[in-house]
Amino acid sequence: MRNHTAITTFILLGFTDDPQLQKIIFVSLLIAYLLSITGNMTIILLVLVDNHLKTAMYYFLQNFSFLEISFTSACIPKFLYSLSTGDRTITYNDCLSQIFFVYVFVITQFFLLTVMSYDRYVAICKPLHYVTIMNRRVCKMLVFCCWVTALLMVIPLFFLLLGLEFCDSNAIDHFACDVNPLIKISCSDTVLLEQMVIICSVLIFILTLVCVVLSYVYIVRTILRFPSAQQRKKAFSTCSSHMIVLSISYGSCIFVYTKPSAKDDMTMNKGITLLNTSISPMLNPFIYTLRNKQVIQAFNDLIKKLYYSEGIRGMLK
Repeated sequence: MRNHTAITTFILLGFTDDPQLQKIIFVSLLIAYLLSITGNMTIILLVLVDNHLKTAMYYFLQNFSFLEISFTSACIPKFLYSLSTGDRTITYNDCLSQIFFVYVFVITQFFLLTVMSYDRYVAICKPLHYVTIMNRRVCKMLVFCCWVTALLMVIPLFFLLLGLEFCDSNAIDHFACDVNPLIKISCSDTVLLEQMVIICSVLIFILTLVCVVLSYVYIVRTILRFPSAQQRKKAFSTCSSHMIVLSISYGSCIFVYTKPSAKDDMTMNKGITLLNTSISPMLNPFIYTLRNKQVIQAFNDLIKKLYYSEGIRGMLK
């Protein structure tokens, strides 16, 4: 007979029990997390204060940076706390809340990346109508639709997750709560939930990927028709950062969330998930800013303003 005592806490097994390796992971993660927060907050601030960045592209980039901060903050601080204190426990409610928010942020990111692809399509293929098509109202509506669609897809999965029973073990083979490791320790029939996760994952990836590919097919066709090499180079450079971020996001998440069974070994999944939740949010601000002259100029202008205002204060004192 199985023991159906209600589970109130889970234990996150993390990566390793080696204290030295835990210290290395902690320091690396802390640096990556601080850089991620700083970089993405800088983008949000620049778009807010600089009038030259009041366009659809930077509005979407600002929202994407907010999602990156939210996504990495949903799981990395808890893991850092566990590494520093040795406390690996997480309550049942906190675990389910973490899963809910992580999935909402991830799915919203994918839809927002698709919207950003459409924005690049309009900018390059319909430049004369860009301001009219991608007006402020349309941009807000597109971002709103990304959030609503993500919620509509996550809520049914979440209710299935609430029905899981845990009989023999509360040890989660992961550094954060996720659907697959929970399925692994559940004594319930998880076939429906596994199938739903796979179907939703594949549906999201295929729908967004088809839209992204179609956008870039038209973009490339349009760019190749440009008369001068300088125009072609400039057009490709405006899309290159977005294409790099797309490659990182799709490559890592397809590997993690479209596996045939959650009963498989989680070791590789944990490594990919850690990179996806810490390194990607750290790299994305640098990918977008280092290749973007307008953002670099806005950053330089902000530094000059801050330096000038500090100089004025110093003189008044």
